Amino acid sequence: MISTQIEQAITTMFPDRESGEFTPKEIAAAAESVGISSSKAYTYTLAQTKIRRGLYRLSSVVVPFKKQEKPMASITSITNDEVFVPPKDSSFVTWGHCSDVSKIIQSRNFYPVFITGLSGNGKTMMVEQTCAKLNREYVRVQITPETDEDDLIGGFRLVNGETVFCKGPVIKAMEKGAILLIDEIDRGSNKLMCLQGVLEGKPVLVKKTGEVISPLNGFNVIATANTKGKGSDDGRFVSATIIDEAFLERFTITLEQPYPTSSVERKIVVKHMEKFDCHDDKFADSLVVWSETIRKTFEDGGVDEIVSTRRLCHIIQSYSIFKDKVKAIELCVSRFDADTKEAFLDLYSKVDVESTGSFDISNNAIDEVLDGI
Repeated sequence: MISTQIEQAITTMFPDRESGEFTPKEIAAAAESVGISSSKAYTYTLAQTKIRRGLYRLSSVVVPFKKQEKPMASITSITNDEVFVPPKDSSFVTWGHCSDVSKIIQSRNFYPVFITGLSGNGKTMMVEQTCAKLNREYVRVQITPETDEDDLIGGFRLVNGETVFCKGPVIKAMEKGAILLIDEIDRGSNKLMCLQGVLEGKPVLVKKTGEVISPLNGFNVIATANTKGKGSDDGRFVSATIIDEAFLERFTITLEQPYPTSSVERKIVVKHMEKFDCHDDKFADSLVVWSETIRKTFEDGGVDEIVSTRRLCHIIQSYSIFKDKVKAIELCVSRFDADTKEAFLDLYSKVDVESTGSFDISNNAIDEVLDGI
């Protein structure tokens, strides 16, 4: 057909015309190049979409004019500011494995670390604040069941109308020689196996671009979890998965993070009181005794719930807002079932008899309350 011949000629003559818009003269010239008369070219032109005087759009040839994608090996990669030195937190208290984590980070060795412990005991903050103290860049990756290779290593994104490869947090940390903090690693699926090579400290092939990324000196991987990668038998962490043994074996050491001692926890509570401008020594003492009593009972199997250090910090913040100790505690333990909540509140009334101006922490008084949980 004449239209097909003209379109092929136009494609050859104007290969970069993405808009598909041409003047009658351009169409006639293309037609003439393949032996088609100007009158037939004119008839063809009138059948096209008129944009304005002297300009027509040939919709049937717009797609062929689309620019050819760049070859895989030269695909553009972009990064952003996910890698940074975290700010120092004035309320942070150095304790537990902080010294060990500090030595590991200072060594700049590749030395994968797995940190496990119950929720709210400062695992993540310990790594973050150690990096802040040592002025080391870090990247924090929050793991979910949906986290996959695209989230971690990187993937293609549409940026300003062009397809580019966005480097994931793992690659960014490797290129910067930063600390890669994989938070809640036991919440992931078997898709985390894409990190096998990364956990060996060796160069990694980015399959989607063909690039080979070598880790810069200082790069290290630290993971946190509530379990040891074997799932949760007691049902407290129902989303925790069983991590592949070969994957776990790539972590050089495992640090078990307990809750802080009463003296350390009191420092943490006081620091938060200073942070929120609500200092109260008696309240601090009461909260520490209360939480420690509950935890001991939990360890003995007497209760199924626990008050974490993080929850004590939440209570302090709530107290700074409402200026009411009991209300602050009540609001922060309301996530527990009704019986546990009431028992915890009752226990606190025995520990901090604020209204009576003294402590009543006799075993009989506490046991009486806990027996009812």
